[in-house]
Amino acid sequence: MYRFLLTPRWLTAAVLAVVASVIMVMLGNWQLRRYHERHDINVRIDAADSAPAVPLTSVLAAPTAQGTPGASPGKALAWTKVTVTGRYDPSHEIQARGRTVNGEVGFEILTPLVLADGTTVLVDRGWVPPAGAGALAAPQAPAAPSGEVTVVGQVHLSESRPAPIERRDGRLDTRRVSLPKLAQDLPFPLYGAYVLLTEQTPAGDPAFSRIPIDHEDAWQNGGYAVQWWLFAVMALVLFGFQARREARGENQPSDEQPTPVDAPAPAAQPQDQPAARSQDQRAARSKPRDRVEEADQRAAARAAARAARKAAKSGDRVEEADRRLAAQNGAD
Repeated sequence: MYRFLLTPRWLTAAVLAVVASVIMVMLGNWQLRRYHERHDINVRIDAADSAPAVPLTSVLAAPTAQGTPGASPGKALAWTKVTVTGRYDPSHEIQARGRTVNGEVGFEILTPLVLADGTTVLVDRGWVPPAGAGALAAPQAPAAPSGEVTVVGQVHLSESRPAPIERRDGRLDTRRVSLPKLAQDLPFPLYGAYVLLTEQTPAGDPAFSRIPIDHEDAWQNGGYAVQWWLFAVMALVLFGFQARREARGENQPSDEQPTPVDAPAPAAQPQDQPAARSQDQRAARSKPRDRVEEADQRAAARAAARAARKAAKSGDRVEEADRRLAAQNGAD
């Protein structure tokens, strides 16, 4: 019944269905890995207030040369809570313009924190609004504290799409915090990620607003994974459905489908049908003669009726005349 599956056309269709299903399963697994990555990031974001901070040097690889940042920690370590101690270098402070916090556009102020070994990590001390009218008006950022500072914050990866860097208002001004780009303008080895400040000793200036951290949409990737797996199952089910239709002959055009064995045979014409037709024709031809005879009979009947009426009327007049004559004779 299914020997047609061994034909080249159906073998090719089977291979394509299996390959498509395998690819869809792989895409679903990739989306599942992305779901776990984003879920772990959300866990680290939510645990930042309760999890203990770990030393920065245990998370980030130390840079080795000026002008080139150290290795990026990757998404697996993004938003990890870290602590680091050093001295701020306000002479190479950076302002990132066009940053939005609570619906307002302003600046993020990043100050290099120089560690005891001479390596440096950028610390995002917070957000400040523009000082004058317009989103690009120079901000009035509080000065960084002098002396040794201990910072607690979360690891922030370098931003993509680097923007031009220029010196403006006594700071390096840029739109994107791209560490490979900024490292070229800084005179010390720079770590491959920067720190988003949450706590500081001595305490930070309250004029800074804390930078909010957006959660990752992990459920979107989970939904995509389920969709790809369903598509893989549907490809195999569709192949099986078409094979079933082919086995039952439902894929053939209606005019090419074989006649079922139990289909009723057409009714045979009776052999005496021509004779019956001749009798009907003769009867049809005889009908005009019947109508003529019937008309003659009706005419004859009408004539007889008229003669009878005339005879009756004639008899009545004779009798009436006799009565009149008898009456006259009596009068005489």
